[in-house]
Amino acid sequence: MRSRGIGIAGISRLQVQNNKLNVVGKRLTEQRINDVKIQFQTFKTNLEEFAQKYRKNIRKDPKFRTHFQKMCASIGVDPLASNKGFWAELLGVGDFYSKLGVQLINVCGVTRSQNGGLIAMSQLKQEVEKMRGSKAQKISFDDIERAISKLKILGSGFEIIKFGETKFVKSVPTELNQDHTQVFALAHKRNGVLTKSLIVKEFSWQDKRVESALRTLLSQGMAWIDTQSQEPEYWFPSLIENWLDK
Repeated sequence: MRSRGIGIAGISRLQVQNNKLNVVGKRLTEQRINDVKIQFQTFKTNLEEFAQKYRKNIRKDPKFRTHFQKMCASIGVDPLASNKGFWAELLGVGDFYSKLGVQLINVCGVTRSQNGGLIAMSQLKQEVEKMRGSKAQKISFDDIERAISKLKILGSGFEIIKFGETKFVKSVPTELNQDHTQVFALAHKRNGVLTKSLIVKEFSWQDKRVESALRTLLSQGMAWIDTQSQEPEYWFPSLIENWLDK
């Protein structure tokens, strides 16, 4: 009976100790959370002071603006989320990206008949800068990408696609599958001009597969066909324009 009593007492002591450890662990967790909250608030306050001090640089210098965006992202702050609120009032960046988004839509719309809704980022930037005029705020590729990320909410097909090292903006809801992107990647290497035999040789595809991929691209105006050559040639206007710009 005595050994049993000692066993029960030992279990009771362990339970008491375990409860104490739980209490201590809870306090430590709460303290850590409070410490993180304090650090976060301090960083946010410093970020706001930084934004106030360098407001003109952020608005006028694209590179400076990009670095500022990265600082904001590190603590989960998005100055582009709305045209209203502290950041918009302080910097005007919300309004800046909204206007830039409208300008991007306009340029993509105007050039769509020429490129089928696929335009090189470099050409898009060039055309938007012409529209904005020489006295407007300078823009960067980062600004364009951020504005496009906001346009996705509209569900209008805006998307950034990369072929090799070159980025393009797609502004139509047409879905490009793997076959389409492979054909584009090959066309990018060949200065924007392909033939069916070249595609077959490169990918070892059956004729029907090649025709299916090209048919979609032709129907959307992303590719043109020239039947005057000995073998019909497929021209990709967005890639040719980008090549000519170089």
